[in-house]
Amino acid sequence: MSVFTDDVINFTSVLKMAYNFLSGREYLKKQKFRERKKLISVVLPFSDLSFAAGAVPVFPIRMESFNINQYLVALNSATSILGWGLTTKLLGFIKQFDALKIFDTILDEVLKSINVKYNEMYDLGVENGISSDFCYGIKGLYGMHVSKGKNVDANMNFAIRCSAFNKYYESLRKLVPRQIWVDIPSRNIGNALELLTENITNAISDLEDITGNHVADNSLNKQFRIGNQVKRYYKTIIYEISAEDFYPCNPATFAEILSLLGISFQDYNSNAQRYLENIANLVKEMRERIRKGIGMDVSKMPRILLTPVFGGWEPETQEFLYEQGARTLYADWEILGLLEEIPVSKGTNPVEEYARYLLNAATEGIGCDNNTLTDSYQRIAKKMNVDGIIFNQLFGCHSISNCYPMLREKVRKKLDIPITSIIFNKIGENVEQIKTRLGAYMEIVKPT
Repeated sequence: MSVFTDDVINFTSVLKMAYNFLSGREYLKKQKFRERKKLISVVLPFSDLSFAAGAVPVFPIRMESFNINQYLVALNSATSILGWGLTTKLLGFIKQFDALKIFDTILDEVLKSINVKYNEMYDLGVENGISSDFCYGIKGLYGMHVSKGKNVDANMNFAIRCSAFNKYYESLRKLVPRQIWVDIPSRNIGNALELLTENITNAISDLEDITGNHVADNSLNKQFRIGNQVKRYYKTIIYEISAEDFYPCNPATFAEILSLLGISFQDYNSNAQRYLENIANLVKEMRERIRKGIGMDVSKMPRILLTPVFGGWEPETQEFLYEQGARTLYADWEILGLLEEIPVSKGTNPVEEYARYLLNAATEGIGCDNNTLTDSYQRIAKKMNVDGIIFNQLFGCHSISNCYPMLREKVRKKLDIPITSIIFNKIGENVEQIKTRLGAYMEIVKPT
């Protein structure tokens, strides 16, 4: 099962998100050469400042050419004439006569091409001298910049708790000469908020210099409002819809939707307003399908939180868990404190509020110590009321993966739910070992 299944043929919003992500190359070329916009490379969900400056943030793999483009030409042409709503209805009608499963075959190949591209970027990073000690995510990101770094006007860096990640930022200087830094001070520094506010102000000045645009408070608040709405819809899916006993689609498809959100949230598919409309429609479509009884009863399927996955994970894991009768959930950005809203009320200083948002994330999530980080994993797992946790340990990760022993003890003592870990190095490697481990785990999780 995958995001490109029978279920999604009738999910207009998911088709749009998938198309916007995978057709990024053409969209970004138009933005750069026709609209004269500046492209800013971003990784992790730190795109707000770029949007506010009138630039186009881009998660760099989206500049690659995917095999999917040739398959979506007809879909794109149809939407320009019929619109997305009628096009998806047409696809649903044609699907009834697709005895040879041609649609499934084509779209499955598209999904495979994405995973192949991630591995290609990993290999490219290794071939170009990235340290073998780094994790899959960093190696892949470096490869993306080796491949397409020449196309961006600057790279946006947010210094976080991972020392390897910060070394990776430094290594990008030879690939992308223009670097914009936002150093997030230690939470133990008394004037941390003041320092971070100044760092953000300097980053905004750099963006103004690159784009030629003035970043006013109104521009920042406008982007924060869009981001806040996106985060609300995202949380609705994580906390409300995922907790339903009846899903609006197959749970394997639901897991793929969550993974698509996790990837695309980093740069909002380079168009914040469009992304907001898509995720709003996604929630609306999900609720409408549940109301009409379109979907699947999942009341007897245990809910498993698989985390962290933002640095890379084995996609077959969620498919195997589905085969074993479980539903897989992802919530990395919530665990890491990046789905919190940024105040935009009258009289607030948007730069200072953004600084406070980053400091809170550094204190409670992405930049915190192991004790606080494991508390965050535990807190979100409890809030989501999951039945088990699978901790994804990245080979080469010396920042997050080493917190597993502490997390395991806390979960066993305070949540009393099964927890296990799996080792990930590269997509497609050690799949059988992962399945063996998860098979034993599911014997514990399955309801008696």
